Amino acid sequence: MEIRPARTDDIEAIQRVARRAWEATYADVLGEETIAETLAEWYSETTLRGALDTPGTAFLVADDAGEIVGFCHGVVEADRGDILRMYVDPDRWHEGIGTRLHERMRDDLLDFNMKELQAIVLADNEMGNEFYRRLGFEKVDEGEVTMGEETYAENVYAKELDREG
Repeated sequence: MEIRPARTDDIEAIQRVARRAWEATYADVLGEETIAETLAEWYSETTLRGALDTPGTAFLVADDAGEIVGFCHGVVEADRGDILRMYVDPDRWHEGIGTRLHERMRDDLLDFNMKELQAIVLADNEMGNEFYRRLGFEKVDEGEVTMGEETYAENVYAKELDREG
C-alpha cells in the first residue's frame, strides 16, 4: 500500500470512501439527510478540487494497488498542522491504514517545521476519539459544528510533533 498525495483523478474515490465511512460512523448520530447534505457540501468535486489546489494544504490517500481505501486532509496554520478529515473505507478498518496516513501526515508536517498537530473529531465519534487518544493526542478543547439544522459537539485534540512519533 502506498500513502501518496491525492490527485484530481482521486476525487471520485475520495467521495466514495467519505460516503461509506460517514454512513458507517454517523448513521445513528446524524441521520441520513444530514449525512447526505454534509457530504454534498464538504466533499463536492468543487470543494475537493479547491482543497487539492490550496497552498498550505496536505491531502493524502492510501492507495492499495490502484484502489483508494482511505484519505487524510490537513492544513498548515502557523507552526501547527490541523487534520480536518481522516477516513478509511469501513471494509478496511482495523488494518492500520489510518495510522499509516497519520504517520505520513506527521512526517510531512515535520519537514515543514511544524511543532504541533491538531485534530477535531465529533464527540459522538467514539472510534475517531479513541484513534487519536491511542496515537498520543490529548483533548485540549471542545467546539461545535453545525450540520444541517443541528449543532454537534466536537473534541479538539493536540499532539506535539517529534520524530519519535
